[in-house]
Amino acid sequence: MPHVEIKCFPGRTEEQKQKCAEEITKAITETMGCAASSVSIAIKEISQDDWKEKVWDKEIAPQEAELYKKPGYTC
Repeated sequence: MPHVEIKCFPGRTEEQKQKCAEEITKAITETMGCAASSVSIAIKEISQDDWKEKVWDKEIAPQEAELYKKPGYTC
């Protein structure tokens, strides 16, 4: 039962978010061998001003060893 949570800056349209969720669902079902009905995806908008405190410091930096795709930036 994969669950994916995407955090990004505000500004994407609902159509962009829906397309992203569809493409990620497709990739998960193809690579992990599960049904689309098992996948859930959340997209949360975080302001640029809050990114370091709410995302970098709490989720990215402490979990660096678990990241399969690391960011190409630092905070």
